[in-house]
Amino acid sequence: MRKERFLITLLSAGLFYSASDVLADWSPAKRLTWNSGYSSEPAIAIDSSKMIHFVWRDDTSSKDEIYYKRSPDGGTTWSPSKRLTWTPNWSYYPAIAVDLSSSIHVVWQEYTPGDFEIYYKRSTDKGTSWSAAKRLTWNSAASSNPAIAVDISNTIHVVWSDYTPGNSEIYHKKSTDGGTTWSAATRLTSTLDESSYPDIAIDSSGTIHVVWYDYTPKNYEIYYIQSTDGGTTWSAVQRLTWTAGWSFYPAIAIDSDNAIHVVWQDNTPGNYEVYYKRSTDGGATWSAAKRLTWTSAEPTFPHIAIAIDSSKTIHVVWDDYTPGNFEVYYMKGTNGGTTWSAVNRLSWTGGASNSPTMAIDSDNNIHILWGDNSPGNYEIYYRKGN
Repeated sequence: MRKERFLITLLSAGLFYSASDVLADWSPAKRLTWNSGYSSEPAIAIDSSKMIHFVWRDDTSSKDEIYYKRSPDGGTTWSPSKRLTWTPNWSYYPAIAVDLSSSIHVVWQEYTPGDFEIYYKRSTDKGTSWSAAKRLTWNSAASSNPAIAVDISNTIHVVWSDYTPGNSEIYHKKSTDGGTTWSAATRLTSTLDESSYPDIAIDSSGTIHVVWYDYTPKNYEIYYIQSTDGGTTWSAVQRLTWTAGWSFYPAIAIDSDNAIHVVWQDNTPGNYEVYYKRSTDGGATWSAAKRLTWTSAEPTFPHIAIAIDSSKTIHVVWDDYTPGNFEVYYMKGTNGGTTWSAVNRLSWTGGASNSPTMAIDSDNNIHILWGDNSPGNYEIYYRKGN
């Protein structure tokens, strides 16, 4: 009887989960935003006290701005939304990281100067108050799609795509004083075509690892570069994929043994699927690509996130159009990525559920956010797994 009442509650909330999903180790979906505008593109980070912080893009104010919310109790309760930007134009694609002192660092792209540039702000009191926004790029062309990570010495590293050279290339800059001052930008790629959508991760020795997709071979492929000296010098670029189709939107994570794990989407099979590869020797060599999904969907562009817990279990979440609308899916890998679970569908809604993001706390709880337009406009939803 208790299970039946539980299912009825979910159905009345518009969250159409199957019985098998309800009985899995996942909380029911929780709606986190109730805005008149479009809430999308969530990004998440968790601090050393297990407080969850997330930012997203929201056009409630009639222009896209960056907003923030937090949970002090593992996702049970959430703070009111806090608006972080007030711009005359648009702010997009936020990314977030937390340092060893639990300061929060946020970057995004903003159109304020008449072109997209990268901006930054921070909070040193767990999101209660925030610094003024700081402009990080001053270029003649668009700077976009920033990603952020913090290393073992609390140095903040940001990578992004920049069209200043005439085509999109990958750039890096860093701050060694908590975001007060920043280095000059370093250009990481010099290619004949588009290099875009970088992602960044830093291992326990401080080595910086960056992946992106690149059209230089006249086919989109995944590439990789690293720095072992905090971003002063960089390795040669490595190409990670050699496919007949297009490989897009990579995501990267590092485990406690400093093995590197990368996932991406690839349409070589005829529609977009999720693929994976790893390096156990610091990026010198890589495993063969492993296909993780077999779907019947039409060609789409799934969003993918990856995170690794303290037991070195690899967690991957993405959106997929197989049911006829976008839904959020999850799977996990063990034995260093050699063994993978069955796919677990996490959303069952009447609308589109997409752009999932994920972080794992020190108790190995999995925290997932995504956007969903079931309420009539996009709102942010949350689930917790363990």
